[in-house]
Amino acid sequence: MTKHFIAIDLGATSGRVMLASLGEEGIDLRTLLRFPTPLVEDKGAFYWDIDQIFSSILEGLSLAGKEGVKVTSIGIDTWGVDFGCIGADGALTGRPRSYRDPYTRGIPEQVFAKIPREALYARTGIQIMDFNTIFQLYARTRSAEADLSAAEHILFMPDLVSYLLTGHAVCEYTDASTSGMMDQARGQFDKALLEELGIRSDILLPIVPSGTMVGPLKPELAEQTGLGPVPVIAVAGHDTASAVAAVPAEDEHFAYLSSGTWSLMGIEVPAPIMNEDSARENFTNEGGIEGTTRFLKNITGMWLLEQCRAVWKKEGKDYSYAELQEMALREKDFPGRINPDDPRFAAPGDMVAEITAALSASPVTPPVIPSECERISPAQIVSCIYHSLADRYAEVLGILCRFAPFPIERLHIIGGGSANGLLNQWTADACGIPVVAGPTEATAIGNVMLQAKSAGLVADRWEMRRLIACAFPITVIHAPVPEN
Repeated sequence: MTKHFIAIDLGATSGRVMLASLGEEGIDLRTLLRFPTPLVEDKGAFYWDIDQIFSSILEGLSLAGKEGVKVTSIGIDTWGVDFGCIGADGALTGRPRSYRDPYTRGIPEQVFAKIPREALYARTGIQIMDFNTIFQLYARTRSAEADLSAAEHILFMPDLVSYLLTGHAVCEYTDASTSGMMDQARGQFDKALLEELGIRSDILLPIVPSGTMVGPLKPELAEQTGLGPVPVIAVAGHDTASAVAAVPAEDEHFAYLSSGTWSLMGIEVPAPIMNEDSARENFTNEGGIEGTTRFLKNITGMWLLEQCRAVWKKEGKDYSYAELQEMALREKDFPGRINPDDPRFAAPGDMVAEITAALSASPVTPPVIPSECERISPAQIVSCIYHSLADRYAEVLGILCRFAPFPIERLHIIGGGSANGLLNQWTADACGIPVVAGPTEATAIGNVMLQAKSAGLVADRWEMRRLIACAFPITVIHAPVPEN
């Protein structure tokens, strides 16, 4: 018997409502609605337009209702760290602040003056990034922001959407684990840590495991969408956790690369890895499904290329991704390299100009580049980006091999970037192990499979992964055989 599930997959630039059907024929996944997840600016601060986002979600759910199928459940995944504030009356006290707002710059250093960096990592196991929830809360507490002051509790973005749909509030494990506030040993928030920083600890709900049933759609929404009282499941709410759940691995001997605007490379381990070495390398320990830990590092990904495309489009050159791959291949021997994680690429006004300037200043770039940098072509820029990303992936993989309690035999690339055949090949070449590419829709698939597990259709993550491997296209790219 075919079962139907809805995945609401929200990214930091766009969101989707997707309908999945699981039956004897396999897994069918369709996008019902794609929509922007817009930011709004108010007095120099940036917020998520949650009203517009939620309106789009309801539009997508209504399209599902018109399909006339019985939906088993709904799951939501989003980016991490951001949250909404809920007042005593149950309403939002204001729009959720965006991690893209630079208001937390310099805040980590202020926190370290109270709690040393090493001590913070030893308690939470989370890499230091200035937009982590703990730094957002510290900054907003010091500023005495009205919406936070009026909050009875906060809800991370996937839990906020679940709350708006059901009226029931939970705090799901995988998303909470990214906040920089969770005690890794207990799997609950370290309230003493917050109190040391002067942050209210009473605004945090107890953490619940992935797969928890939140509640049914509110009666008015059940009628409006035509879906009826469909239950909402707290899936792996952090989008990377859902994506890793969809890695079609045969066993534990793999690393993963969730490739999109940002890349996240890591391993799935049974317990956090927290020591001086992991702290020095700034690796993070985030919650995975079934009690696992996602030990990973954030790497700048296709952001570099997307920003260059935007520049070229303004110049009247709207390159397709297929054209970009052809361009890079033509210039495959271009020697220029950059560090993709250089802070200069985080928010440039002109990425092409920034990459050109970085190549000019690079001590490893051949002398011909600085003197002729103004004539670097788009094809050379793309080649530089692809090779630089592949080299960075290989570098991080090498570091992961130091920590992994098992040999890493292959690299699974999932997400939209897994469709980039040329970058996949160059990554395999640089890493020296096979690359397994796909599925491209890993986040939504993982979201759906967690719902399927909650419904009793699959037993564990390994059965999920076997089904995914059979249902979706997977490509294996081999590294070149070393010459004798």
